[in-house]
Amino acid sequence: MNTLAPIVLFAYNRPQHLRKVLEALQNNKLAEESDLFIFCDGPKATATAEELAKIEAVRAIAAEKKWCKTVTIHAQSKNRGLANSIIQGVTEIVSSFQKIIVLEDDLVPFPYFLSYMNAALDMYVNESEVACISAYVYPVKSKLPETFFIQGADCWGWATWQRAWNCFEADGKKLLDQIESNALQKKFDFDFTYPYVQMLKDQINHKNDSWAIRWYASAFIKNMLCLYPGKSLIQNIGIDGSGTHSGSSDKWNVAEFNEHIVLQKNPTVQHKNGYRAFKHYFKSLRPAFKLRAKNFIKKILGR
Repeated sequence: MNTLAPIVLFAYNRPQHLRKVLEALQNNKLAEESDLFIFCDGPKATATAEELAKIEAVRAIAAEKKWCKTVTIHAQSKNRGLANSIIQGVTEIVSSFQKIIVLEDDLVPFPYFLSYMNAALDMYVNESEVACISAYVYPVKSKLPETFFIQGADCWGWATWQRAWNCFEADGKKLLDQIESNALQKKFDFDFTYPYVQMLKDQINHKNDSWAIRWYASAFIKNMLCLYPGKSLIQNIGIDGSGTHSGSSDKWNVAEFNEHIVLQKNPTVQHKNGYRAFKHYFKSLRPAFKLRAKNFIKKILGR
């Protein structure tokens, strides 16, 4: 294996979530050989005493022990917001190291997370079609291959290279224009099973501050791919109402997987059965979205 990728972890005001993430990360075999950078966002101007205490608790946990080989803490004095924190932090670190592994304070890695991420980064480093390595995969019902590709990029425990991150477009309007001008709405929304186009529109209209929808769109438009594992190596514990953009749901939960992912180089094309499995899963989450899709199709036909 080549030089290990630096790990970048973004945190804000959830100390108990952060502790679980750091303890799980420390249990990864390669943690003691990896460099960890923790970006702690600063308080908002309107922060209450309780909110300030949580932010300070996050910083105390980050500095509590040597979670990895080295730990570097970037503590912001003012609030950047999640999107700006991630965009700026990823850009800074990946430009220095050429590759990066990214976590947030609610993404608990399973024991072989680092082994898989680093091996996949090495395997696909020279494959320009590959934008991203994902450690999370949806709890679909059908059996998935050991690893497979889907067009786009993902955000729950992921890794990339500078060559791919250079494709990130921060302007959501530019991304939406390209999707619409090329009539890619259906494909972008997984055959109208998940409202990614609407998420992008909401970002443009300041209804959300999602960097992730722009990352997905940036890679999707360039026909780049994301590598997924057949079994998830990440558990998201933040969909409990505590996050900035998340509600509360257990539909994203996965079974803990404590084995190696066997990596064999795949053809750089979208996996048909994987794509189909994602669609079925999305349908189970948002049955009401079917109606919006039908209305969109009627509108197109009417034109």
